[in-house]
Amino acid sequence: DFVTKTGVDSLAISIGTSHGAYKFTPEQCTRDPKTGRLVPPPLAFDVLDAIMKKLPGFPIVLHGSSSVPQEYVDMINKYGGKLPDAVGIPEEQLRKAAKSAVCKINIDSDSRLAFTAAVRKVFAEKPAEFDPRKYCGPARDLMTELYKHKIKEVLGSDNKLAQLD
Repeated sequence: DFVTKTGVDSLAISIGTSHGAYKFTPEQCTRDPKTGRLVPPPLAFDVLDAIMKKLPGFPIVLHGSSSVPQEYVDMINKYGGKLPDAVGIPEEQLRKAAKSAVCKINIDSDSRLAFTAAVRKVFAEKPAEFDPRKYCGPARDLMTELYKHKIKEVLGSDNKLAQLD
């Protein structure tokens, strides 16, 4: 009804994602006994499936779907940051969503975490550094590495343009 009345060309649905590096409270999660890290609850794929049945072929968007890579959280914390219990959407769940009607998955927080981790590392290791080229370069490189991984290994969007020919 909403899609028909508004004429939207895509629909952002709520299946358990949210913006930022703190998508879930510790109370919503379990803890991995080996690592002590939070394990988030699964996404509500039943809701996604129900929407896909009602709107076959309609483009779905997932906002707030960063996976909050723990290696970046660890790097940020190691170099003076304070991101306790930051947790995101597991990549295997994003892979599953990407194979459905979901055509857009927003992962901006992952990019910001990579950038921040690299900058903090440079500032910690070279506290006299003030040239933005010296800390933005490594930040850009880490973001590039992140996006290559996401495109190829998670989102399933590697080489999609070439497949349109």
